[in-house]
Amino acid sequence: MSAVLLSACNMMGTGAPASYSLSKQTSAPSTLANPVGNVAVKDSGNMRMTTAKLMGLAPNTYYVAHYHVQGTESTEPCKSNGAPLMSSKIVALSDATGMVTLSGSVNKSEVLQATYFNVHTAKNADGTPNDAGVLCSAVKMM
Repeated sequence: MSAVLLSACNMMGTGAPASYSLSKQTSAPSTLANPVGNVAVKDSGNMRMTTAKLMGLAPNTYYVAHYHVQGTESTEPCKSNGAPLMSSKIVALSDATGMVTLSGSVNKSEVLQATYFNVHTAKNADGTPNDAGVLCSAVKMM
C-alpha cells in the first residue's frame, strides 16, 4: 500500500487547505472491496480542522480516524505503526450505502509531529479501533 499525496505543494500554515488521498491498507477487512476517500486539512487560528470523506465502506458501521506519529517499523508512514494522537480522534457512522464524513478539529500544536492519518473500523460509538486500519495517507504538518 502506498499513500498518495495529492497536493504538490503543502499549503499548511498559509490558511489554504491541504488535500490528501487515502489508500486502502492491507489490514482492511476483506469484505471491503474498494474503500476510497480523501482528507482536507485546514488551519483556522490555532486550530487544525480535518474533514475525511470516505466511500466503499461497510454500511451502518462506526469508523474512527486520527493522526499518528512516525513509527519505527517502516520508513513509509502508513506502515510504520506509529502511536496515535488520540486528541485528534474523530468518529462517525457510515450510511446505508457505506459513505461517511468524519470531521473534527484539534489544536495545531497537538498534531505537528503527525506523519499519517489513519481510518479504522470502530467497535462502537466511542471510537475504539476494531482493526489496524482501513485507509491511510501520509501527511505533512507544519
